[in-house]
Amino acid sequence: MNGGHRLLTRVWNELGADRRLIEDVRPSPVSVPLPSRLSAGDLAWASVAAATCAAHLDVAALDPHRIAAAYRSDRVLTIDGTAPPVWSPFSGFWRTLDGWVRTHGNYPHHAAGLRSGLGMPETADADQVRDALAVRTSSDAVAAITAAGGLAVPVGTEDPALDAVLRSRPLLDVRRVETPAAPPRRRTSLSQDPPLDGIRVLDLTRVIAGPVCTRTLALLGADVLRIDPPHLSEPGWQHLDTGHGKRTALLDARSTQMHELLATADVVVLGYRPDALDRLGLAPSDLIERHPGLVVARLSAWGTEHPRRAGFDSLVQAESGIAWIESPDGHNPGALPAQALDHSAGYLLAAAVITLLRRRAAEGGSWRVQTSLRRVAAELLGMPRRSEPAEAIMDDPALHTSHFEVADRAVVTSAPAIPGFDFAAPRPWGQDQPRW
Repeated sequence: MNGGHRLLTRVWNELGADRRLIEDVRPSPVSVPLPSRLSAGDLAWASVAAATCAAHLDVAALDPHRIAAAYRSDRVLTIDGTAPPVWSPFSGFWRTLDGWVRTHGNYPHHAAGLRSGLGMPETADADQVRDALAVRTSSDAVAAITAAGGLAVPVGTEDPALDAVLRSRPLLDVRRVETPAAPPRRRTSLSQDPPLDGIRVLDLTRVIAGPVCTRTLALLGADVLRIDPPHLSEPGWQHLDTGHGKRTALLDARSTQMHELLATADVVVLGYRPDALDRLGLAPSDLIERHPGLVVARLSAWGTEHPRRAGFDSLVQAESGIAWIESPDGHNPGALPAQALDHSAGYLLAAAVITLLRRRAAEGGSWRVQTSLRRVAAELLGMPRRSEPAEAIMDDPALHTSHFEVADRAVVTSAPAIPGFDFAAPRPWGQDQPRW
């Protein structure tokens, strides 16, 4: 049993799913070509296989090259024939007096916090940021940037003791929540084709992991409505990369209309910081108390132990030690060949949602599942690793793409990793009405 199959078995046990669905599953004889020292390919295969099994689909039909293309979707994406700039110049690794830090400045407010924390004007460019960081210690730089609302972490070495503690906890923390009798839901049999036809999913997520989860649910037939706050913009390319098959609207989370949507939803997927959700009355316990029968899935960067801390895949890789393990030369930090923590968390959470919908149909009740990018990182750090990345033979990416016209623009994205289905086109971000 390789690392990917062991992970799939662990996930299946945590979900309380039907063991017969994975008894005959065998890993692909061809590894997912995500060359790295850590088992990024096995992590990717197991995560996609979990969602595939949960949907009662054939894991043997998974294409390792298709999975790799899906995980590297930001490198496949083109809009009108051009690859969009997916990284801000304010996102990256920077030398400090005593080491390295990693920053994330893709959103304008995070870039502004970075400059402000370093005492720099709004017009400061990336070269000036580099020079400012070079004369600070890592701890001083991270503290100042974080206090100003920016995002930065020290590039750390792995902590095996901490990772072991994290791995002693569930990767997918599933709870049945005792509530008053749940009202009848719109449909719970999951026996039709597509399997999630008629299931309503309220998508309160951003960036990659949460949107990959809800994109997978939409692929399998769910009615997915993504809601974003009116004051927080989204990079146009980012939604096109992960918004397939969803409707997308802007709405204040405190509005009456939001609670009307929740009242008839089957699933809510949450991707904001735990403390932000608590302030909005959108914590899983609050949602289930008001709307018994919900399946609530929550994803965060660092876990509920750090409710106020924001983060992204690149930052978790850097702080957890992955960046040094994947260093190309031992002197400069590196990264996995894809944002594998994000994508894996998305597919694993989708597997949980599908399984819990089945359990709700059989057992009733309300259900909650949660995971974090940091918990996924700990899992990856505990899997077998290589002294050097394996040489991977990659398919032509053009073999694994989907083509759409979105608002008169030609959009090329990665094709679905899950076999037997085709993506519906992404819709322009924020242009739909907030209603089912």
